[in-house]
Amino acid sequence: MLASISDERLLETVGYSPIATVLSNPRLPDNPLVVANQAFCSLTGYPESEIVGRNCRFLSGDGTEPWLTERIREGVRTRRPVLVDILNYRRDGTPFRNAVLVTPLFDDDGELAWFLGSQIEIGQESSAVFAGRRERAVLAVKALPPRQRQVLELIARGLLNKQIAWELKISEKTVKMHRALLMERLGVPTSADLIRLAVEAGL
Repeated sequence: MLASISDERLLETVGYSPIATVLSNPRLPDNPLVVANQAFCSLTGYPESEIVGRNCRFLSGDGTEPWLTERIREGVRTRRPVLVDILNYRRDGTPFRNAVLVTPLFDDDGELAWFLGSQIEIGQESSAVFAGRRERAVLAVKALPPRQRQVLELIARGLLNKQIAWELKISEKTVKMHRALLMERLGVPTSADLIRLAVEAGL
């Protein structure tokens, strides 16, 4: 299902992320999950075999806030990143507060290819933790040089290096350099984590 080289890289970055991360395929009916990393399995209690092929709504339960579920659906419909603090449920039925990010990723032709989802358990003090993560992300992004911030904004929109290069009228090699510098400067191990931080910062 993941055929191209860029898809293989994407699969690799999801697998290496310490943050619970999934990929869904909007080209298939009901936008099912096609990849879930070990951190996601550990967080939710579901083995990958019970995750792949299902829409992520299986984490919802009686206490899940419908207006937040609708915000996620709206983000998917409009192909825009969305970040919410929502109540989800593990496989054993245990509820947990979850900072959920869903963001679109586009292919070489600018067509919607995937949705990247990531989840961070934020515990009982959810609003304080959520606000704290956002504040740290905002401060980190504000400290970036203007060009790196531009690159990060386009990464957060789900664009590939080639598309970012075209938008900014710079070489693809320069975009790759900026991406590597951003990951180092912001202390994130993968592009998936870089996207999450950018969205947390409001980009």
